[in-house]
Amino acid sequence: MKLLKLIYRFYILLKQQYGLNIFIIVYRMTGFAFDYIKYALLDRNLQFSLSMMDWYPCLTDKTETTPLDPVYFYQDAWAAGKIFQNKPKHHYDVGSAAKTIGIISQFVPTTMVDIRPIELKMDNLFFTKGSILELPFADNSIESISSLCVVEHIGLGRYGDPLDQFGSEKAIKELIRVTKPNGNIYFSVPIDEENKVFFNGHRAFTTEYIKKLFLKCKVEEELYIVDNKLRPDYIKSKGYAVALFSIKKDGL
Repeated sequence: MKLLKLIYRFYILLKQQYGLNIFIIVYRMTGFAFDYIKYALLDRNLQFSLSMMDWYPCLTDKTETTPLDPVYFYQDAWAAGKIFQNKPKHHYDVGSAAKTIGIISQFVPTTMVDIRPIELKMDNLFFTKGSILELPFADNSIESISSLCVVEHIGLGRYGDPLDQFGSEKAIKELIRVTKPNGNIYFSVPIDEENKVFFNGHRAFTTEYIKKLFLKCKVEEELYIVDNKLRPDYIKSKGYAVALFSIKKDGL
């Protein structure tokens, strides 16, 4: 039974790391086995058991640099910094990465809105099930709201949502509707030279079109992730990028 558990563990771990590339699996496992032998021959720490039956091969972590997704690294740090700086009494987020919102909630009470409930619980983190196309909040009721790399997916069916060619426009309209006058919206989307649909992954927008959709709002800051760098301007010749917008809704 223990051997079967070991085989199953290997199958899950190696499939996640390499898929079905048997050649690479054999090559990396050979190096892993030699490392285990060298480790076993070191002065023994008797506080720990050591057995081949407990092998847990992690074969993709020997990298020269820390692997990071530049989009999520930059945008999440940027949004958190903005929220901490403005210190809202309560922050709301629609559909962004749960890990980031969990961290933000430890500094600012935060409500997550998503069509998919989260099962984990934390102090100061609250969850409301809802769609960005029909947010469960009154008009002009939210002081601070974020939606990071979300709007570009709406209406493409990727996450089981209904197909809608105007999904992104409707989502932005909802974000504006629920935000208080002089409230803050932290927002990011892919940017390109023209509006495009990469079905069914996401859309990309021109900067001009995004600003047009945020009618009666002021863009207080815009930054762009281009070639893994954070820049204050968009270089059209580079094509695809990700834009970060700090937006204030105009007062009534």
